[in-house]
Amino acid sequence: MNTELLGVIAMYGLTLVLAIPLGRYIARVYRGEKHWSDFLLPVERGIYRLAGVDATQEMTWKQHLKALLTINLIWFVYGFFALIFQDKLPLNPDGNAGQTPDLAFNTVISFVVNCNLQHYSGESGLTYFTQLFVVMFFQFVSAATGMAALAALFKAMQQRTTTALGNFWMYFTRSITRILLPLSLVLACILVVRGTPMTFDGRSTVTTLEGAEQQITQGPAAAMIAIKQLGTNGGGFFGVNSSHPLENPDYLTNMVETISIILIPIALVFALGFYLNNRRLSWTVFGVMTTGFVLFSAGSILAERAGNPAIAAMGIEQPMGSMEGKEVRFGAEASAFWGIATTATSNGSVNAMHDSMTPLSGALQMLDMMINAFYGGVGVGFLNYYIFIIIGVFIAGLMVGRTPELLGRKVEAREVKIATLIALLHPFLILVATAIASYTNTHHGDAAWTVAPANWLNNPGPHGFSEMLYENTSAAANNGSGFEGLGDNNFFWNFLTGLVLILGRYLPIIGPLAIAGLLAAKKVVPAGGGTLSTDTPTFGALTFALIFILAALSFFPALALGPLAEYFSMP
Repeated sequence: MNTELLGVIAMYGLTLVLAIPLGRYIARVYRGEKHWSDFLLPVERGIYRLAGVDATQEMTWKQHLKALLTINLIWFVYGFFALIFQDKLPLNPDGNAGQTPDLAFNTVISFVVNCNLQHYSGESGLTYFTQLFVVMFFQFVSAATGMAALAALFKAMQQRTTTALGNFWMYFTRSITRILLPLSLVLACILVVRGTPMTFDGRSTVTTLEGAEQQITQGPAAAMIAIKQLGTNGGGFFGVNSSHPLENPDYLTNMVETISIILIPIALVFALGFYLNNRRLSWTVFGVMTTGFVLFSAGSILAERAGNPAIAAMGIEQPMGSMEGKEVRFGAEASAFWGIATTATSNGSVNAMHDSMTPLSGALQMLDMMINAFYGGVGVGFLNYYIFIIIGVFIAGLMVGRTPELLGRKVEAREVKIATLIALLHPFLILVATAIASYTNTHHGDAAWTVAPANWLNNPGPHGFSEMLYENTSAAANNGSGFEGLGDNNFFWNFLTGLVLILGRYLPIIGPLAIAGLLAAKKVVPAGGGTLSTDTPTFGALTFALIFILAALSFFPALALGPLAEYFSMP
């Protein structure tokens, strides 16, 4: 076993060591139990008074959604105009211009929905003001929005009949003050110590070894990088994201950032068990998610470690694996693991160029986002998995001839219809958007399609199709990474992915919350001999099979046209 592989194992092992106690802490925060962080209560009460909300008032699932969607709309309007007029706002030492309306539309939606799909380069596309008060602000609040929705679902899953699912504003505020902000401060301090800049100075001019002058952007990077990873956001302060030596200086920061990407998503799975006093359920969910995650990680690491088959066919050895588009300071294994970690958690940051990964790695990264339920983004990861639980309960009920039940409540036609629609929405968005993009790219010369530039793709054939498929998959999964051979900063891609981002974010939140709210209001039926247990390995195996069958039926044809066709066409 080489040292690079040991590094990957160490990263995941340390994540588990931290995630279990963090999950216990998160459960206590959302349950409102006394804890050491209660010293923040006066600060939180001040925020409630300033915002004019009553954080003690219980809300129904409809009131939760109303609050969530309303505040997100307000953030959209604020961010849109801030990006357009950023050149007229303070903290712009490098004199960067304002964004065009279509780019601002895409950017603000992307960050409000926790995607961070960047059709611009961070150094030149934003000012320090918009990096901090638009992008970093949205990275906190978008992550907290997903966590608040999950906290409401936790309460709905408790074993009692209720329509009161806690208070959105309380969950939202505590997610920031007691979870995201403290962890971000710790991570930012580590990054600063290792060399990540945290300054408001403008560009520095340095003389290279060749004697040429080069300008290097600095800025308040460490603060943004911390929350971009912990909140499964992923938006880079610099254009090349965490492959940039100032965002990710060395192997230690690479380990810390990788851990921070998957830490909260895994901790929230354990928080479910602590919140419901049902550890077996959380371990069952964790087992399903981890099985998929480990299989995808192993597949990608093996593919990258084996090297490029086209180079191997020439008789050239690749002792370090496939190193195209990767940083030597990280290596093939850590780069492959990062790629799976980010696509599993809807993070979207990169420490290597996904467009340069081998075809099998690219396929696994896309399939990770297509499934979108192996850990997932903070909060919304389990919301997506919850849909598979509902469908799994329904199928299991049909198989044994009993009324489907989840935690003592009957799952009836209304809940199953909502779950089915949400499950079908994800492939619908990805495949329809990719079909539109493929047709538009082919017919860019027609008068009706003059909006489509002729130079979208830097690669022909299957890889070019993969670039378009990846972009729409990333948008629908609220991920944000991309195959950067695609020219995406134009009106067509800004508008198309903007629509996919909105639908891919809010409907998968609305659906699970509606199901949870409807089930919570039903009478709890005592468990009997025929009750389906959802906290067993058998049900976990059923859910795992269901996830892969649905993914295969939905996405295999598209993957066959893209990365699989590319793989089989190589020597």
